[in-house]
Amino acid sequence: MPVSLLDTRVPAVLLRIDRNPFHHGTLGAVRSLGRAGIDVHVVADSTGSPVRASRFVRQLHPPPPPGATPADIAAALLRAAARIERPAVLIPMDDAGALAVSGLREELTPAYLLPEQPAAVPEQVADKAELAGLCAAAGVPHPVTVVPDSASQAASAAGRLGLPVVAKWSRPWLLPAGSGLRSTAVVRSPQEARDLYLRTEEAGSRLLLQAFLPPGPDRDWFFHGYADRSGTLRAGGSGRKLSAWPRGAGLTAVGEWAENPRVRALAERLTDRLGYRGILDLDFRRCGTTGDYHLLDFNPRPGAQFRLFADTAGLDVVRAQHLDLTHRPLPAGESLPGRAFVVENYAPLAALRRAPHGRELAWHAADDTAPGRAMWRLWCAHVTRRLLARVRRPGRAAPAAPVRARVCRQAPPPAAEMTGPTDDEKAGSR
Repeated sequence: MPVSLLDTRVPAVLLRIDRNPFHHGTLGAVRSLGRAGIDVHVVADSTGSPVRASRFVRQLHPPPPPGATPADIAAALLRAAARIERPAVLIPMDDAGALAVSGLREELTPAYLLPEQPAAVPEQVADKAELAGLCAAAGVPHPVTVVPDSASQAASAAGRLGLPVVAKWSRPWLLPAGSGLRSTAVVRSPQEARDLYLRTEEAGSRLLLQAFLPPGPDRDWFFHGYADRSGTLRAGGSGRKLSAWPRGAGLTAVGEWAENPRVRALAERLTDRLGYRGILDLDFRRCGTTGDYHLLDFNPRPGAQFRLFADTAGLDVVRAQHLDLTHRPLPAGESLPGRAFVVENYAPLAALRRAPHGRELAWHAADDTAPGRAMWRLWCAHVTRRLLARVRRPGRAAPAAPVRARVCRQAPPPAAEMTGPTDDEKAGSR
């Protein structure tokens, strides 16, 4: 995309509250905007993160403190704005940041350019319990969902839905670090459902149980887009998840741009009904019995693999937001079906294979090599720590887990501190 298409007088600020250093989506946004001539500022904990090594980062700013309140987040963003001294396009890179920015719109708008939409919408779509109701109202397929009011109801609902069932915390970004709770798990007995419900207060949000949709070939899809000021979905597209990390259960390690009119139609139907504006990342799973595409997650921010959908004009969702909010026309590029996106540390062999339709790597870039090198150093140290932690002294028993729920293959787990993938996750969401 020619630099002249973007208003280079307007900087961009990327906000990330999640402290996971392996979030490649943030690096993708830094590079996409930086290559277009935009000054990119990052408000995030970048200690040890490969993102800080990118030559496209204009300035790093102190993040909100751990467990930040909305007032803390506003203060961090306004401090950054005072240093920048110009209105900037603000792009949250995780759910917690997106929800905070939505609630702080009135306070932030003098300093930041933000999409205009009803303040409650981002929280409604990110809350997994509310999403079920929104899908029902819009006629968008969604797994059958029950929100129990007691431990006994959780146990009986698990039996009625048909084991195994999926258990989710409605607001996963509230899960406390180090609790061992995951945003999504598959439970295989009523007792497991009961045990999870008893941790509701600790989790900070409601437990919901969903019918389990089995995984399979060609069943996991995602849709990324930008809903502009008129509500039209621009940039982005539909993609197929070819490989996940952790295997079968996590974020997209290898993805492919694949046109899917049915997935696009569902995305358009839901965003139109909600009046949603801004960047979105949707996760779908196709039911092997009915063929319906069920919406699993609606993330009100860029997905980690958004750079998969860079078209022939170089347009992606973060560039679309910058262009739209600065009242610049969006170029009419063509889609590139078959284009691949690979996260090298999760799928190293895929990164080496031939890509006849083009490919983008999450970390390595010929014009920005330092983050890739930093990632491998950090990743090797991380893997080494994990392996050493598994080596136990003779006779030392492993501590018993309070709940025997297994990681679910229907949606990704949340990021643990310094452990790898986040949301969208899908990067799964926090």
